[in-house]
Amino acid sequence: MPEQGAPTPHLEQQTAAAGTEPPAAAVRRTGLLVTLLLGGLTATPPLAMDMYLPSLPEVTDSLRAPAATVQLTLTACLLGMALGQLVVGPMSDRWGRRRPLLAGLLVYVVATALCAVAPNVEFLVGFRLVQGLAGAAGIVIARAVVRDLYDGVAMARFFSTLMLIGGVAPIVAPLIGGQILRVTDWRGVFVVLTVIGALLAALVWVKLPETLPTAERHTGGVVDALHSMRRLLADLPFTGYMLTGGFAFAALFAYISASPFVVQEIYGASPQTFSLLFGVNSVGLVVVGQINGKVLVGRVGLDRVLGVGLLVVTAAAAALLLMTTGIFGEVGLFPVAAGLFVLMSAMGVTLPNAQSLALLRTKHSAGSASALLGTSSFLIGAVASPLVGMAGEDTAVPMAVVQLAAALVALLCFMAMCRPWNRRATTEGAES
Repeated sequence: MPEQGAPTPHLEQQTAAAGTEPPAAAVRRTGLLVTLLLGGLTATPPLAMDMYLPSLPEVTDSLRAPAATVQLTLTACLLGMALGQLVVGPMSDRWGRRRPLLAGLLVYVVATALCAVAPNVEFLVGFRLVQGLAGAAGIVIARAVVRDLYDGVAMARFFSTLMLIGGVAPIVAPLIGGQILRVTDWRGVFVVLTVIGALLAALVWVKLPETLPTAERHTGGVVDALHSMRRLLADLPFTGYMLTGGFAFAALFAYISASPFVVQEIYGASPQTFSLLFGVNSVGLVVVGQINGKVLVGRVGLDRVLGVGLLVVTAAAAALLLMTTGIFGEVGLFPVAAGLFVLMSAMGVTLPNAQSLALLRTKHSAGSASALLGTSSFLIGAVASPLVGMAGEDTAVPMAVVQLAAALVALLCFMAMCRPWNRRATTEGAES
């Protein structure tokens, strides 16, 4: 009986029989670098969005567009990442991980460069949509590679490691973005993003091995991929974990979308102060994620940790709503920042465990499963983004309302569909 969480043994047997190096062995040989690469791919969304956040008010002035319209540049990128995963995930199950990943990164670099020269907000929204569609390749394939190689507790721990690496991006991205704005305008942010994307593509080309053997690939086309997704969605706990993670992500993205205006426009902070606060919140997420991976996973049930994380997110969102509506009187930036810090930190146990519990229910079609997880999260987040700006730039109440509503729905999906008290229901896979 192989050790739980070890690289999948049947992949090694099949590739050894074919006379080639097994993918698990290849990853072990270049383990640290591959881990960093997967973390870099996971960091694509925060790099594409968070480095751009401090410049949102400047974009509003530069392109002479209302704040709600400029926020659509975030929504378009998020929507692109959602829809792109539905395409790239099944493609990676059919053609392997490397080719779709490299193609997606190439288009991502071109689209990001076009964002830097967008003449108006309409073109910027369109280029951001393409950027998101292409950037989806890194997100979905990174998760699929992890599922190719790991299982059980080891997979949950690896996701926490990816959260550490990917969590560096939201810490440094707004800080870099704020510093870039000292020497150039918002277009310079996209120039830097273009260079980062090109470097990541080059490293993937040279260093990332293929992890899905030919024998494990699906030979069917779109119909086969749709059947695979339908089988996954028919599994109630899988769908429950998918929706739980999706609505938790919506609470997170409501913060990402609204916080530049809340912190800078309502509370009068500078872009550099906003970047610092955003970085502190991201540190909380990373630290809690590491506690999850190094301490909790393997000692406490994943469902139990996920449930506690959801309760903390809900409590923090409720506190933010009370503060922003004036129940406690006029509050300054510090109490609101503290509430956002607690909410962000709780995501360190909520998001990786929801993903791990969902992927544990599928032994095959990891690309399709990863696509469904990512698409649901980004689609729900894309809906949340414009809602936080509906009441204008002078109130933080919509942000808190969206966060609390999303957290409550996530908690409801977890309890009603995942049935965490039923161990058999939560551990039996959707596929045999």
